[in-house]
Amino acid sequence: MLTRLDLQYFKCFKQLKLPLAELTLLSGTNASGKSSVIQSLVLLHQTIREHEWSTRLMLNGDSIKLGTVSDVIDKVHGRRTFGIGLIDHEQSYWWHFFGERSEMSMAVDCVSVGQASNEQPKSLRYLLPPNENGIKSSLAERLCGLTYITAERIGPREVYALEDRQIASVVGPAGEHAVSVLHWGRDNPVLKEIVIPEVANTLLRQVEERMRMFFPGCALSVQQVPQANAVTLGLRNSEDTDFHRPIHVGFGLTQVLPIVIAALSSVKGDILLIENPEVHLHPAGQALMGQFLADVAQAGVQVIVETHSDHVLNGIRRSVKAERIKPEQIAIHFFRSRSEEIAQITSPSIDNSGNIDTWPDGFFDQFDKDTNYFAGWGE
Repeated sequence: MLTRLDLQYFKCFKQLKLPLAELTLLSGTNASGKSSVIQSLVLLHQTIREHEWSTRLMLNGDSIKLGTVSDVIDKVHGRRTFGIGLIDHEQSYWWHFFGERSEMSMAVDCVSVGQASNEQPKSLRYLLPPNENGIKSSLAERLCGLTYITAERIGPREVYALEDRQIASVVGPAGEHAVSVLHWGRDNPVLKEIVIPEVANTLLRQVEERMRMFFPGCALSVQQVPQANAVTLGLRNSEDTDFHRPIHVGFGLTQVLPIVIAALSSVKGDILLIENPEVHLHPAGQALMGQFLADVAQAGVQVIVETHSDHVLNGIRRSVKAERIKPEQIAIHFFRSRSEEIAQITSPSIDNSGNIDTWPDGFFDQFDKDTNYFAGWGE
């Protein structure tokens, strides 16, 4: 498991040492660095997945497009370099990248694994020095197979492209491969820790049952279009109706489906990055999403989630109180815009009862502020 992420001169961060847990929640004001944390991991994933033997970090690819070097380096303190570090269990990794400001990729200036450093490496595999036996390291394996789901997920479609299993190994940043993943893996078993016992342990049936948590009565039908590389997705929200095209059953369902498919198709040790899982969900559904992600993390999948929803946070808190996940398995970080007066990141703790030890100004407190205003206690 990744236990810490370090950043140096990356976007809005001069220096960052961010603890990670089985379930890490990133919250805070807009443009304060939450997405930057996720993007740093996606850059590693993108380069490892798309450019196995590259000695350069690719800023633009299928997963993410960040522009040029000048777009990703800290404007205040950085010049032409930035660094990304990870602690995986007890092993440390550090990459130092260098590039001209107009370039769209950056050379690996130095890579360190533990105490061993490799300056200006001539050969890398998966952004690491090649090992003698040629076996992909555990970290490279997990970064390569990482799932990243953005807040801008695709909406309902008449048909969905059916991609090869190798291309559609994960649901894709916009959930564009989600139906392909479900189609190819429909009979695969789900991690036993998150299986709903009342239904068959297959991906299709477990996804369907989980979707019913958010949308009661939901049922799925995935059918391949004859003589075409395409599948249709049929949806219904009542046993009394036929299956409908996705456009007729509400936008929220297609926004949640990629998250559920990604989570239930994961194996232990996988990494799941999700931006704004609450999109188009009713508040009760947002709380259920928090509980669901806690269950997934407890099952052994590392989850890092960016959210603006206090309901998602409260769902996680309820899971702690219900002893579905331990408080030490959760890391909460609140981000503010960079300032000399206050810390850029505050990390509240959660206890066994689901209580938060500190609520910094702006940390899911808008309801209280608004309530106080209407009660005549605010300005």
